[in-house]
Amino acid sequence: MELDIPLRKIIHVDMDAFYASVEQRDNPELKGKPIAVGGGSKRGVVSAASYEARKFGVRSAMAGYIAKRNCPDLIFVRPRFDRYKEISHQIREVFFEYTDLVEPLSLDEAYLDVTQNKKGNPSATLIAKEIRKKILEKTGLTSSAGISINKFIAKVASDINKPNGQKTVNPEEVIPFLEELDIRKFYGVGKVTAEKMYKLGIFIGKDLKQKSLEFLDQQFGKSGRYYYYVVRGVHNSEVKPHRIPKSVGAERTFSENLSSEVFMLEKLDHIATELERRLAQSKIAGKTITLKIKYSDFTLQTRSKTLPYFVAKKSLILETARELLYQSELQNSVRLLGISLANLNTESKKEEPKKESVQVQLKFDF
Repeated sequence: MELDIPLRKIIHVDMDAFYASVEQRDNPELKGKPIAVGGGSKRGVVSAASYEARKFGVRSAMAGYIAKRNCPDLIFVRPRFDRYKEISHQIREVFFEYTDLVEPLSLDEAYLDVTQNKKGNPSATLIAKEIRKKILEKTGLTSSAGISINKFIAKVASDINKPNGQKTVNPEEVIPFLEELDIRKFYGVGKVTAEKMYKLGIFIGKDLKQKSLEFLDQQFGKSGRYYYYVVRGVHNSEVKPHRIPKSVGAERTFSENLSSEVFMLEKLDHIATELERRLAQSKIAGKTITLKIKYSDFTLQTRSKTLPYFVAKKSLILETARELLYQSELQNSVRLLGISLANLNTESKKEEPKKESVQVQLKFDF
């Protein structure tokens, strides 16, 4: 079967340990030392870790006390999000020198479509080098980049030569690259999915490619179609300058574990108030309400309910969150609660990848 692969020149730029690198740049005494941005208290969570800390297994979203246990010399630094936003703005100014098709994923990473660019440079590889050089000159920070024909491959490629490097996957290299890629490195394959794939004998892209669309649909539901096409180099998602959120949420980590549902309802009231504020600010409503529960042993549970109508008001969100809380018995005391709203009124129908068309052209200057 021949598949249509729209050939674009996509760059994924990812800053290297962004928050931690900003702190090391602003405070030279921290350079070369293992640091973690976030709380080092019993209830604290690591937001980012320097490469020196990562050598000891310190990772983002890790509990502060576990990070300290892994790395006794770890230095905790309080996050300064206003500072990170300021530098992120400087970085985006560099992006816009080359293209207006910039899709930020967060403060420290973005997709750029440079198929047609303001510099008239036909080489996406050289553009990525220029961008990384300008970011370094302007901010003193290093970045990494992935360059290829679509967003999926560009994002995967940006991790390969980190930190302070880049990787280009040319059109003729796409299929061999994906066939040899470890399944854990496929963007969108998390730990649970990877374990399921291992049980099905899927370890690298080549194994995944041997599975039929029907088989993947049966095993992975809607995601099965996504896996079927991306391993064949098909990912038609365009770079969207105004990225529409798929969900809006709010959550709280508590200073003491909660074992009483009465106290949990009180916390949910505050969380629902914050969620209503965010929805009103963005003029968004949604149908699917999800309650997130993280227990004291760090196990995570989510419970969801989809309503037949869009909601944005606190009263309806809180009413559903209460139902979800009482849906089944709690497994343990609770350290975090969150409420999110998905299936938003901003979503549009996604285009399906074309199943048959002309064969991919391999002559495309990168």
